[in-house]
Amino acid sequence: MKFAITGGTGFVGSKLTDKLTREGHHVYILTRNPQKHNDTENVSYIGWLKDEFAPWEYLPSVDAIVNLAGESLSSGRWTDERKRNIMNSRIQATEGVIDLIERMDRKPEVLVNASAVGYYGKSDTKTFTEETDQPGSDFLANVVVEWEKRAAKAQNFGVRTVYIRFGLILGEEGALPKMILPYKLLVGGNLGSGEQWMSWIHVKDVVELITHSVNTPSMEGPINGTAPNPKRNTDFGQTLASVLGRPHWITAPSFALKTILGDMSTLLLDGQSVMPKKAKAQGYTFLFPELKQALQSILKR
Repeated sequence: MKFAITGGTGFVGSKLTDKLTREGHHVYILTRNPQKHNDTENVSYIGWLKDEFAPWEYLPSVDAIVNLAGESLSSGRWTDERKRNIMNSRIQATEGVIDLIERMDRKPEVLVNASAVGYYGKSDTKTFTEETDQPGSDFLANVVVEWEKRAAKAQNFGVRTVYIRFGLILGEEGALPKMILPYKLLVGGNLGSGEQWMSWIHVKDVVELITHSVNTPSMEGPINGTAPNPKRNTDFGQTLASVLGRPHWITAPSFALKTILGDMSTLLLDGQSVMPKKAKAQGYTFLFPELKQALQSILKR
């Protein structure tokens, strides 16, 4: 098969590319800076999202497009400018994908578009599935709504469209190394009350769920990309501490995190319990359904 991937050099995209090329597929990575990369036997880099690039002239017919592009949520304090960048980066990339699909003579069979559990808003008491059709009202929920709204336009061209609402992705990169640091310094503990839910997923399950979505024609619309066993922050931290052999004992007060991080503190202090009902119903079996097993795999413990 032939795949086009945006965000193909990032944390998830690079692992997805590795899996696909190992299986003999060809991957076309859409990037703003193709000159920084060298094509290989199974990977080609194609410029896009700049005026000088016309990717539709170089991209052959592909079977699937996977859109993973978007500015990181945790790369800096959420100023008004950062919030605009978080929103606009996702909208621009997704509209670029739709423009590309529109220009293609042969449309891909499927678009798998990254999304996020932020769609559901925040709650310490509710459990959310894909049947929850009322989004939250905060900034992240608004980002996801606008993101998915753009991706949905692919359906106008007969392209099956999947939005995978990812939770906290655990791997050697991403958020986990930052979470580990306080425990290595022996100051790990609850973030705020510790009651907030953390819906997580191992990065290997992320990659497998993406390919499962491509290969399963009945998968369509929102799919929750979360392991079936979410944890409250205090339980997550205690499990991490146990795997690391470090104490879990110092609480980082909510007011301090809000003072330091501003609105970005919502990533640490707020959450939601999200269950992967559709993924399981569509035959996906999680490689790492339990948190301790997932952390041991990543940390080699």
